[in-house]
Amino acid sequence: QNFPKHQPRTCEIHLNRHDTSFGFQTVNPLTDVGILIQEVYPNSPAAKTSLRKCDRIIEIDDEFIDEIPIASPLSSYKFGTMSASFKRGLIEVEIGDITRQNVDVIIVSSSSRILRTAIIKAAGNETQAAYDLESKNHPNFVLIATPSGALPCKQIFFVKWKPDDNEEILQQSLVDLIHIVVQNVKSYQFTSIAFPAIGCGKHECSIDIVVKTMVLEIKKNLIKRNLPWTVKFVVEPDKENIYNEFCKQILTTQDGLHEPKIYQLPSTWEKSKEQKIRFRLSTRTNEYASLASNFDQAMKENYTQIIKIERIQNERWYMQYLAHKEDFEKRLNMDTETSLYHGCSEQAAHSISEDCFNRSFAGAHGTIYGVGVYFSSKASYSHMYTRPNINGERCMFIARVLIGKTTKGNSSMKTRPLGFDSTTDGNHIFVIYHDAQAYAEYLITYK
Repeated sequence: QNFPKHQPRTCEIHLNRHDTSFGFQTVNPLTDVGILIQEVYPNSPAAKTSLRKCDRIIEIDDEFIDEIPIASPLSSYKFGTMSASFKRGLIEVEIGDITRQNVDVIIVSSSSRILRTAIIKAAGNETQAAYDLESKNHPNFVLIATPSGALPCKQIFFVKWKPDDNEEILQQSLVDLIHIVVQNVKSYQFTSIAFPAIGCGKHECSIDIVVKTMVLEIKKNLIKRNLPWTVKFVVEPDKENIYNEFCKQILTTQDGLHEPKIYQLPSTWEKSKEQKIRFRLSTRTNEYASLASNFDQAMKENYTQIIKIERIQNERWYMQYLAHKEDFEKRLNMDTETSLYHGCSEQAAHSISEDCFNRSFAGAHGTIYGVGVYFSSKASYSHMYTRPNINGERCMFIARVLIGKTTKGNSSMKTRPLGFDSTTDGNHIFVIYHDAQAYAEYLITYK
């Protein structure tokens, strides 16, 4: 309102919803501008004669954003870019080349053969060798991390993702993909990510569903986890319609994006000045006695001695688990949490204590009931998957697991079936597919 609507000027745009200023003049009128954003009113198209060097005009009304492209080929455009802040995070969309992104990690869908091949070729032999080796040694891993080779990023994440014609399955698969990426980015302590427009090429998935789901899930994670990340979506130069959809979704405000809820830590947790996660229980406490008694009854003649019982106090993973538990209870109107066992090697026990049951453990206990993380209500069964260390000591977790709605699993299930939260053998085995669906509460070391 402080300058003529038909006179393009370079402005700083404030998209923060808490800001009352949405634009202000910064320099004199220009005709060499990248984008003009104007209010829609009858017979008000901007005069193209004054915007011959403009990339595009975006018109906004109360319900939609529409674009009037300038009559010039895309190849003559400056590469488009748009961004918006969400708490401490930033989401960007850019027309460009994914292999030229100077970020911590770029994300590649392993199901996209053309993109995967192009990125590996650009990265070089080191990346090719690492990808081939990991694919051979860990065929069931949902994420393979490789060095970046000749690319400017630090790491490449190849994530298993399968498109689907069913819109609900497609949407859920994208939610799972974002969840897997976020957990691994946090584990690597990265702060900048670049995604391609996954599923919008040869797969011909619904652009609306793909873009809306991916942007919404990233927004949720940035806001609820208060992540100081930069997340970039990189769109190929000949996919202007996809770029426009990303811009639209980034600027759209969705309901349900609120401040994170504060959860209480268990009263039994001990305080420590060190960044300690495993706390050895005193044999004189009721907590120890109860756990030892239950383990003794469950294992019967399968062990000779409990060496120690440790409480896992991983606040980050515990908070994520509680948030997931709350979502389950709201959706199912019931509490499906149960205590289950998970046997593993000593090395895996260290990893689980730090990073909980992330999907890198998928398939470690077989895949007969699904390619996920396995738990059992029978300690004697989980005992079969433990491995003694040089002292003959074995490791078994007691975990809190959200079973949710479960169904009979099979080896073809790479993720949970639509409408279900876990798979099972119908007896004592349960398989989960979300990192935050289980929390490693106690670790028992025994012989």
